[in-house]
Amino acid sequence: MARATKTKTTAGKTTAAQRRKQRARAKRIEAQAIEAVREQKQAADEAIAATNIGAVQSLPDFLATTGALSTADRERIVVQALVLIDDLFVHLPLKEAMHAIDPVQRLRLLRSRLADLDERQFHNEMIDIFVHLRDLHTNYILPAPYSQHTAFLPFLLEEYYDADETRHYLVSRLIAGFSHPTFVPGVEVTHWNGIPIDRAVEINADREAGSNEPARHVRGLDRMTVRPMMMSLPPDEEWVVINYVDDDEEREIRLHWNVFAPDPSPSGVTSGGADDLTAMAVGVDLLTEATNRARKILFAPEAMERERRVESMAKRGAVTADDLGADAASTSTLPDVFTAFGTVGTAHGDFGYVRIRTFNSPPDLFIPEFVRILGLLPQNGLIIDVRGNGGGIILSGERMLQLLTPQWIEAERLHFINTPLTERVTEAHFSLEPWRQSIEQSLKTGAVYSRGFPIEPEEETNALGQHYVGPVVLITDARCYSTTDIFAAGFQDHEIGPILGVDGNTGAGGANVWGHDLLQAVLPGRTSPIKPLPNGADMRVAIRRTTRVGPRAGQPVEDLGVVPDELHRLTRDDLLNGNVDLIDRAGEILSNALVRRLDAQAQRTAPDTASLSLTTENLTRIDVYADGRPLLAVDVSDGSTTVDVLLASPATDTLDLQGLDGDDLVAARSIPIVG
Repeated sequence: MARATKTKTTAGKTTAAQRRKQRARAKRIEAQAIEAVREQKQAADEAIAATNIGAVQSLPDFLATTGALSTADRERIVVQALVLIDDLFVHLPLKEAMHAIDPVQRLRLLRSRLADLDERQFHNEMIDIFVHLRDLHTNYILPAPYSQHTAFLPFLLEEYYDADETRHYLVSRLIAGFSHPTFVPGVEVTHWNGIPIDRAVEINADREAGSNEPARHVRGLDRMTVRPMMMSLPPDEEWVVINYVDDDEEREIRLHWNVFAPDPSPSGVTSGGADDLTAMAVGVDLLTEATNRARKILFAPEAMERERRVESMAKRGAVTADDLGADAASTSTLPDVFTAFGTVGTAHGDFGYVRIRTFNSPPDLFIPEFVRILGLLPQNGLIIDVRGNGGGIILSGERMLQLLTPQWIEAERLHFINTPLTERVTEAHFSLEPWRQSIEQSLKTGAVYSRGFPIEPEEETNALGQHYVGPVVLITDARCYSTTDIFAAGFQDHEIGPILGVDGNTGAGGANVWGHDLLQAVLPGRTSPIKPLPNGADMRVAIRRTTRVGPRAGQPVEDLGVVPDELHRLTRDDLLNGNVDLIDRAGEILSNALVRRLDAQAQRTAPDTASLSLTTENLTRIDVYADGRPLLAVDVSDGSTTVDVLLASPATDTLDLQGLDGDDLVAARSIPIVG
C-alpha cells in the first residue's frame, strides 16, 4: 500500500515537472516570437529610414565637397546684406536699442577686409552679424552645398523638469538602425565633451538668434544633435563624447557627426514670384522648419510612410478625405501639417486633440482640412497643440481664428519701416497700395513706421465663421514663431481660451518675411538695388512688423511674444509617454470650462419658409439672420427647439445663427437650407 502510494506520488511529480517544462518551452517560443516581431519591425524601420535618409556622409567626407567664394562673390553678399538690413529691415531700430548692436557698421567693416579672411572666417562673421540681430526671420543662408545638408547625431536630446523645477536632459529617441546595450531612450545625459550638459546647451544657445532667452535655449537644445547647415557651419568637432547615467551607473559613449540632404516637405510653400500673394504673406522660422523636417525623416519613419502614401495620392490631384478611405478619421490630407488628431483620454474626461506642426500650407488647403478635422472631434472641449510650430502662411493662421469663436476677428496690423526703398517696394505691387500713401506721408513727417493695415481684407479673415463651439485650450512653447506667434496672439487677444505653455514665452517673432528672390521679383531690372546672389547663397528679411489688437492694441509681437496664461513644465513621463502629464493638465483646464452647444438643421418647407431645428446647451437665445438681415429671435433652453423661419427671399440658401447667453454672444453657426 505504501509502495503504491509512493508510485502514485512519483507519477504526480513527474507530471508537474513535465508541465513546468512545457510552460518554460511555451515561454521560450513566445519570447522568440516577440523577438522575431521586434527584429522584423526594426528591420522595417531601418529599411524605411534608409529610404527616408538616402545617402549619408561622414563629416570629413562632406567637408571635402565644399568650395570657396571669390572676393567679388563675398562683396556681392555683403552689399546685398547692407541693402536688406539698412533699407528694408523693419526691426532695425528696435534691435539696435534692445540688443546694443550696429549690424550696418559691422557689415561695412567686413567689406573692407574681405581679402584677409579665409572661407570659414567669412561665413562665421556673416552668421554672427545676422545671429546678433536676434531675429529668426532675417537670415544669411549659406551657399551650396551647406544649405542643402544637415549634420546629425543618432539620437534626440530633450529636457524635462522634476518636482523641484530642476532641469534634466534625456535621450528621447534613437535613429532606426542605431542600437547600443545601455545608450537607450530614457538615459540621462550629464556631460557633453566634458562640459556639464546645462552649460553645453547654454553655449550652443548663444549661437542662436532667438528673440528671448527661452527661444534661444530651446533652439540651442535642438541644434545639439540635429544641425541644418543653411544658417550655421558644420560642427567644429568630428565626434562628441557624451557622459550619461543608466540605472545609476555612469557611462560614456563617443558618437560621430554624419551628414545627409533631407527631402523638402511636400506641403511647404516656397517664396514664389511677385504675382504670388501667398508667397508675400509668409511668416516662418526657416531654421525650425528645416530642423523639424530633418527630425521627422531621421526619427519618425512611420510618419514618413504616411506622408509618402498621401503624396502618392496627391500626384493625381488634391487629396480628399474620400481618397484616404478608412484612414480619413486618423490621417490628414496634409500629414506634414496636422500630424495627429483624435480623442485623448485624461483623468478629467475625453477631449478632442489636434497637433499642428506648421502653418506652411496655403489657406485654401489648410482651412478646409482643419474644418474637416474639427467635425471629427468631440465637441465638449478641444486641445490645439502648436508646440514646435515655426510658422508659415500668415493667412492660414489668421483665418483659423474665426473657426473657434463667434467674435469678429480683427486681424493683426502690419507696418513697413519708412525708407525710400520701402516706398519703392510699395509702389511696385498693387497689393501694397494701403501702405504706399502712409510711407509717402511718413517720409515727410519723420515717422519711423507706416500705419498698420491687415494683411488681407477682414471680410476674408471672417468669411467662414465659427465651426467649433466647445471650449478650447492652446498649448505653446518657445519654438512657436512668426505665424504661430501671430495666431497665439490673436487667440489671446480675442479671448478664445486659455493658453497653456511649456515655456514662459513663445519665440516672439512678429513679422512678415520676404526672401531675396521675392524682392528681386518685386524690384526687377538693372536699376534695382537687389542683385542676384552667388553660388546658391540667399537672404531673408523681416519686411513688415506685426502689432497686436484688442486689449493689447499696438503692442509689437517681436521680442515680446505671447506669455501663456498657465505654465506646465514637461516631465519625464511627458517625454517618454506621449505628453501624458501635459495633456492631462489641458484636460483639467477644459473640465472646468462651460460647454456650450449649438447644432442646427434648416429644411425648406415652402419657397419662402424654412423649418429650423435647434439643439442647444447653455444658451438662452438664438438670433437668426439671412443675407445680413435679422429674421427671428428664439428663446431657448437646453434641449431641442423647432421653429418656422420666414425667409426674406426664395433665393436665400443659408441661415446665420448667433447664440447668446444673456446679452453675450457666445456661439455662432452658418447652416445651409436643405431642400
